[in-house]
Order: sequence, then structure tokens, then C-alpha cells
Amino acid sequence: MVDVESQGGVTRIFLNRPEKVNALHSALLDSLLQIVMRLQADPNLRVVVLGGRGKAFCGGADVQELCALNASNAGGFVQKIHAVCEAIRRLPVPVVARLHGAVIGAGLEIAAACDLRIAAEGTRFSMPEVRLGIPSVVEAALLPRLMGAGRAAWLVLTGEPIDARRAHEWGLIEQVGADDALADLVNALLKNDAKALRMQKHLLQLWEEAPLSESIAKSIEYFAGAYADGVAPGLTSKLRR
Repeated sequence: MVDVESQGGVTRIFLNRPEKVNALHSALLDSLLQIVMRLQADPNLRVVVLGGRGKAFCGGADVQELCALNASNAGGFVQKIHAVCEAIRRLPVPVVARLHGAVIGAGLEIAAACDLRIAAEGTRFSMPEVRLGIPSVVEAALLPRLMGAGRAAWLVLTGEPIDARRAHEWGLIEQVGADDALADLVNALLKNDAKALRMQKHLLQLWEEAPLSESIAKSIEYFAGAYADGVAPGLTSKLRR
């Protein structure tokens, strides 16, 4: 249900349930969570790429499992989605979502939990939960921060899809492109200092969640920490040129 490929500090994770458009059910979510949690402790990890096998990235939560939920266990199911998204956000390295086909509901929430998003031409994005009689929840709360309140409201209140071009214009994704664009992005990330990139990832989250004063104080601490073993490595290499 989840494939993992690792090489040269880059780990690629693929949702692999193509016969169900990679729909998220409990077993897939549990497997994905275990993989992401294991990666958090990998000191050699540099970049994570998250994609989907088959014709789409993710068709959202599994409809059969949604229909089987009731008031006593519905919260537990969306907690599984939140746990996966939270674990992705807490990975200490950049996470790139490689999106194609359909990115729907909980699949879009997982994409929103990544740091950067590239989508193929023709990709469609939607949050159709209100059409099913349920609200968009958990990491849908990230959408206003990515797109702005009005555009996020349009997605979750209308349930209407948008294409990759509009998603890019609205700030939901960073780039429209194919695998060559993804390769260029991964290579650009790999050129950066590994320690500094981990610090920057943590600061990005802090800037999003913490008060300004705390964010600035931690930024100063990390800047000084970059010099803990002498001149920062990148500066040393520039001085040698």
C-alpha cells in the first residue's frame, strides 16, 4: 500500500493503491505513519518526496470506510489523517509533494502538510466534503495559510475543483511541471548545507506557529549555532574561491 525508495539521501514515498485511486483507509494511513516516523530518526536523510502510483496522487479518504463510520469512531479516523500530516510536518528535512491526476480531500490535506508542492499539468484539486455531508477538517486548517482565507473558503465551501494552473495562481502549489521540474527542485535542495537546511525547516514551522518574539529569538540562536564549529561551511567555501 506504501512503497519506499531511498538513494543518496533522498527518500521517495509512494501511495500504492492505484485500483482505489490511492484512497486513504486505516491500513494505508497506519503504514504511512510508521514509515514517516521511522524517517524522522534517519541522520542521513536530506529530502523526502511524496507521490502516488497510478493515475492520481490521492482520491481522498476511502468512501467505504467513511460510510462505515459512526459518531463513536469518526473522530478516531480523522485523527489518523491528522497523525500522518503532523508526522510529515515534523520531518526534519524538506518534504516535496509530487502531485498528479486527482488531489482530493484528505489527499489535499496531506499535500498541504508538505513543504513544497509540484503538480503535473491537468492535476485537479478539490475539497468536496461538504457535498458528502461532512466538513473539511484537521489539516484543511493549513489551507488559509497557503492560499489566503478567501480562496481556502472557496475550496471548502463550494466543493468545486480547481486545476493546476489556478492552484499555482492561488498559492496552493509552488510549481506546475513534470518530473524534470521535480528533479531540478530536489537537486537544488541537495546543494544546500544539510545542517542549515534542517535548521531552516524547523524555523519555518516556528515562524508559522509561534509568537514573533519567540521566532526571532530562536532564529538568533540558530544563526549563532551555525558558527558553533567555526565559520559556517558555506562561507568557508566562498572564501576559498
